[in-house]
Amino acid sequence: MSHRNKVHSLVEKLKGYPAGLWLFSRMVCFKAPYFGSIRPTFTVLEPGKGVARLRKRRKVTNHLGTVHAIAMANLCEFLGGTLMEVSIAPNMRWIPKGMDIRYLAKASTDVIASCDIHDIDWRETEDVVLAVSVHDTAGTLVATAEIPMYVSPKPAKRG
Repeated sequence: MSHRNKVHSLVEKLKGYPAGLWLFSRMVCFKAPYFGSIRPTFTVLEPGKGVARLRKRRKVTNHLGTVHAIAMANLCEFLGGTLMEVSIAPNMRWIPKGMDIRYLAKASTDVIASCDIHDIDWRETEDVVLAVSVHDTAGTLVATAEIPMYVSPKPAKRG
């Protein structure tokens, strides 16, 4: 992808610092406070590819002592939305249309979500489905999510 939008430029600038992706993760949580409830952190974020980690801690566990299903859903949304923001052409916008998530195994460790975006024509209105996979630290697939996104041109500015 040859375009660079404002968010992508900010990410690239922050990557130059030792805790750059951690700082960017905190910025996303400040902009969308609900994500702060799980304290996710990006480990990879570039146009077309994203990886984010959620530390297992008491605040995100369920009655079984494993990572709560909704915390994993929140991680998928955090990753998918931010990946769209970094990847999309500057003249386009996106909005999620839903999320279909499957919980496949108990997550008794930290979890890592990953997503790749391929073959999108950022110049056209289209529906894009992001496929997010969530693994535990042993590599076991614990959840998958499909997030349909509606991509369309930004409206012309008035004025």
